Amino acid sequence: MSASNNPLFINYYRYLYHPAPGTIDEFADKFSRSRKSVTLVQVGANDGINNDPIHKFIKRDSWKGVLLEPQGYVFREYLVPLYRKTEGIIPVNAALEWTDGKKPIYRISASNSRWAHGLTTFNRSVLEESVRSGYVTRQLQKEGSPVPENPEDFIVEEMVECISVDTLRKRYNLGKIDWLQIDTEGYDFEIIKMFTQSGTMPEIIVYENIHFSPGQKNECTVWLEKHGYRCTDFGPNTLAALQSVKNPEN
Repeated sequence: MSASNNPLFINYYRYLYHPAPGTIDEFADKFSRSRKSVTLVQVGANDGINNDPIHKFIKRDSWKGVLLEPQGYVFREYLVPLYRKTEGIIPVNAALEWTDGKKPIYRISASNSRWAHGLTTFNRSVLEESVRSGYVTRQLQKEGSPVPENPEDFIVEEMVECISVDTLRKRYNLGKIDWLQIDTEGYDFEIIKMFTQSGTMPEIIVYENIHFSPGQKNECTVWLEKHGYRCTDFGPNTLAALQSVKNPEN
């Protein structure tokens, strides 16, 4: 329904949807309704809908911007069809990096299911931990996929296209960015540094903290606060808002 911009889907979120109080969804709902337009950059868009907290607002309120997803299969089979009819949204088959070029990314070898490609990351150690914990084996068994005999066969490396923040902004004519959404399985802090060190300061940054050690989580918070953001944790995610951004009105 979403891919076709079905009015039933859009109108449900426009008139009937009530996000749970005290959640990122509640903040995003109020933020989106309070703006005439929202310019978005999403890094690690994956399939664009499952476990995606902003998809409904992109569709409901016609957000504009760029969605980056480096995995070719996921990009072609899911992300592009989902947004093909959504004016102003540009899916890009690339990852964000400090410089333009190519870089290895790591994914689960034995499955193309959502749980598997959702684990894809530049940080191999994060994926290795998912294998060591038994999570990957349990998921493969649950879906009836073959379980590799050797631990090293669980993970495959692929080269993906990378672009810098400066290239991204110039190529897609991005001015002020209202909302930066990051889901890169442990690489989120690097993405934040890429934006802030380039002088690009999105009003809102939402990122995953679940893969950070306590020290890394604190380092990221301190970094953002030094750049003028206030941070609020919502379970596995953190929302950072520029101090100049007022909370959306109720």
